Amino acid sequence: MLNPPPPPAARGACHAGDRNPGMALDPAWFADVAVNRPATDRRLAALAARPLPAGAHRAAWLVQALRAIDLTTLAGDDTPGRVGRLARKARRPLRPELSAALGFADAPLQVAAVCVYPTMVAPAVRALEGSGIPVASVATGFPAGLTPLSTRLDEIRFAVSEGAAEIDIVITRAHVLTGDWAALYDEVAAMRAACGEAHLKAILATGDLRTLTNVYRAGMVAMMAGADFIKTSTGKEDVNATLPVSLTMVRAAQDYFARTGWRVGFKPAGGLRTAADALAWLGLMRAEAGPDWMAPDLFRIGASSLLADIERALETLVTGRPPVPGYHAPA
Repeated sequence: MLNPPPPPAARGACHAGDRNPGMALDPAWFADVAVNRPATDRRLAALAARPLPAGAHRAAWLVQALRAIDLTTLAGDDTPGRVGRLARKARRPLRPELSAALGFADAPLQVAAVCVYPTMVAPAVRALEGSGIPVASVATGFPAGLTPLSTRLDEIRFAVSEGAAEIDIVITRAHVLTGDWAALYDEVAAMRAACGEAHLKAILATGDLRTLTNVYRAGMVAMMAGADFIKTSTGKEDVNATLPVSLTMVRAAQDYFARTGWRVGFKPAGGLRTAADALAWLGLMRAEAGPDWMAPDLFRIGASSLLADIERALETLVTGRPPVPGYHAPA
């Protein structure tokens, strides 16, 4: 992976806890970048060869993954009742005995956010009242993002007015495929402005972008336009989150941080279903970005079924025996 070196003055800068303000579009930052797929694969093979944490350390990593989950329902038949059940699971993701055994008898163990469609934001906000768990809303014509820009911006404003604290937007893939970086920048910047105080996660839909170089460039433009997170996928593409695109996006975020001092988070979504998946992505974050980027303010996982497998894995680690087949903690 050939990344442009950061200027010396930017090295070591840090604005932890603040939002990425964005910057003027500068294609020179990425125009000459080319992502080497064989080198990417070699790096991932080296990471895969590293031993995973075991015992109590593995349990701690799985708890960290649980805390990073944006618990999601994005179905055409979503109802306030379904969203309410999801919110109850978000509040209490593990059964009380298991939480206590892990040391969370008193301190709450919760997921990072609940992610829904805009019309389900208000029911989610009501169901999560007092929990401190934010509601994230997809918007901007999710998942294709091909409605008029004015409509997409209105959808953001609607979701924010209903109480969404985070907005997951989708980009126009055609801007990337045609190299129209100014159009992509202007689009994301307008969406960031429409979000107001709500944080913006820019979904790149990497399965549609064809090359890792396109993924890198799209991520860099989204960060320049003020994205708080860059996210792999809608979960609706034929190919969603993969380790190669994730490595590419994490490296882009690190390059942006090295140049500007601003931290931008990363969110894989779609295809992460098992505890082993969660450990693989956490290992990637630790190796490439360091422990700070493993926390929910900089790392999220978009998932609907992952939580159940993490719960089963934690049950086995705590009790030393497999969980009861088909068991799920009550929502």
